[in-house]
Amino acid sequence: MRTEVELLHMPDQVERWVRFGRVAEERIVDRRRRILAFEPGAIFALVRWQAGDYGTAVSRIDVLRAVRPGEGFTAVPFVAPGAELLLHIQGWPKVRTVLEGIDAVEALGVDAADAAPEHWRHVNNRLAAGLAPRAYSRARHAAWLQRRALAS
Repeated sequence: MRTEVELLHMPDQVERWVRFGRVAEERIVDRRRRILAFEPGAIFALVRWQAGDYGTAVSRIDVLRAVRPGEGFTAVPFVAPGAELLLHIQGWPKVRTVLEGIDAVEALGVDAADAAPEHWRHVNNRLAAGLAPRAYSRARHAAWLQRRALAS
């Protein structure tokens, strides 16, 4: 069972896009909509933006993990059936901080989809508390890869 994400692009009105993640399948619905599918266990970031009468009405980013059959999940708009929520941030200043954090992870030569899930939870919790998140490091990534190898 794959997790599907419905993307939408209506310039200056509504946009939903995936910032990172390994796409297993892509279906084009029409000129404005696509559906991406992710394998169980895949981590990806969904960005949602919507304009209002006086500027941005919605600015959100979620970092999600596609669930395996039988695992619990959170219902997330435009994600079927849902996913494990690692990060959920609203408001442009905080969303921008997360996007900059993704860029920083990638600047290390690490695909953001391979970063430790705990890092995204850490970023979520620090921003929710009004604190700056700690940067992801190569040492932290190496520790994550070792933990993941031991768990396999």
